[in-house]
Amino acid sequence: MAKKVLIIGAGGVGHVVAHKCAQASETFGDIVLASRTESRCRLIADDVSRRLGRSIKTATVNADDEASLISLIEREQPDLLIHVALPYQDLVIMNACIKTRTHYLDTANFEPRDTAKFEYVPQWKLAGEFEKAGVMALLGSGFDPGVTNVYTAWAAKHCLDTIEYLDIVDVNGGNHGQPFATNFNPEINIREVTAPCRHWEDGAFVETPALSMHMPFECPEDVGTYEIYRLYHEEMESLVRNFPGIRRAQFWMSFSQNYLKHLEVLQNVGMTRIDPVSYNGMEIVPLQFLKAVLPEPSSLGPLTRGQTCIGIIARGKRNGVDKSIYIYNICSHEDAFSEVGSQAISYTTGVPAMLGAKMMLDGKWMKPGVFNMENFDPDPFMDEIGRFGLPWKLQDPARVRDSF
Repeated sequence: MAKKVLIIGAGGVGHVVAHKCAQASETFGDIVLASRTESRCRLIADDVSRRLGRSIKTATVNADDEASLISLIEREQPDLLIHVALPYQDLVIMNACIKTRTHYLDTANFEPRDTAKFEYVPQWKLAGEFEKAGVMALLGSGFDPGVTNVYTAWAAKHCLDTIEYLDIVDVNGGNHGQPFATNFNPEINIREVTAPCRHWEDGAFVETPALSMHMPFECPEDVGTYEIYRLYHEEMESLVRNFPGIRRAQFWMSFSQNYLKHLEVLQNVGMTRIDPVSYNGMEIVPLQFLKAVLPEPSSLGPLTRGQTCIGIIARGKRNGVDKSIYIYNICSHEDAFSEVGSQAISYTTGVPAMLGAKMMLDGKWMKPGVFNMENFDPDPFMDEIGRFGLPWKLQDPARVRDSF
C-alpha cells in the first residue's frame, strides 16, 4: 500500500526527490513538499504535474523552528519525512520527528551554523530516543555520502573478505559555462572545500591543509582525466566505524583550475568567512552574502554539459590474496535535465534520497533507531538503483590507478 511522504526543502535536490517519488507511485502515494518559500514548492509541483501527471501538495514551514515543523507534521501525518534542506537543521527536524513518531531521512550530516565542521555524532546520540519512539532515522542517503556507503557494504559482502584501503572518488566532468558557480548550495559547498582535510589512517583521522594533496585521475568510459583533490567528507566517519578493518580511507573530488583560482581570491579578500562583520550599521556574514550573489545551483540545469563519475576503489583481501575493485556510476547532466529538469549533481543526490525512503517504506530497511546506509543489506538497494536512473558498474579487478 502506497505511503505518504513529506519532503522538506525545495532546492535542486528537493526538485529531483519530488519527481522521483512521483515516479515510484507503488511506494509513494500522497506527496507533500514544504519549504520556507512555498512559491518554490509550487513551481516544482507544477513541473511534476506537467511531466508525470501527478499532483503534489505544497506547504510553508520554517525548518529552523521545531514548533512549526511539529504543526506541519501533525497536520499532514506523513509516514516518513525526507529532509533535503540545510544540514544546520538536522537536529531540529530530527527532534520534531521523535516527538511526532515520524520516520526520518536526510542526505547530509549535521553542521553547526557558526563553525565550519560537520559530524554524525550529534545525530547518532539520538538513537535511543528514536528507538523509544519506535521510528527510524536514515542518515546520509545521497550519493556521497549514501550510494558510496552502499557500494562499500556491497563490496564487503560480495567481493572482499576485508577492506583495508578505501578511496572515494567524485569527479564532476560537467561544464556550466559560468565564470564561477557551485553545483549545490554555495554556502555548504565552500565551507566543505575550504575546511582542513582529514583522512583516516591507522586508527585515527589525520589532518592536513585543505586541497594540499592532489593527483590526476583517469575516469572510465571516456569521461576524461581530471585533477582530484583530497578533502574530508562525512561518509568516512561512519564507514571506518562500521568497517573497523579499514586501515586508510580517503575522499577525493575534482576541481577545475578556474574554480580553485576564484576560490583562492574569495578566500584572500575574506568573502568565505562565516563570522559576522559590520557593514553600514548591520551585521552580515560574508559567505552568506556571497551565496546571494552567486548563480542559484538549480539554475545551472539547462547550462551544464558533460558527465559525473562517482565511485569507490576498495582494496583488501579475498581468500588471503590481495584484490582491488572499482564500483562506479556515470551520470549525464543532459540526460538528468531531460528527465527531471535538473543537472546531475542534484540528480545523483535526489535519486538515492528517494530510494533510501523507498527501502524504508517497503520494509526492506526498517528498524527503530538511527542508522547509516551501510548498516543495512546493500543488495535490494543495488538491485533497484539502476532502474531509477543511476546504474552501476563493477571493475574486478580495478583497472584504475590504485597508488593512492
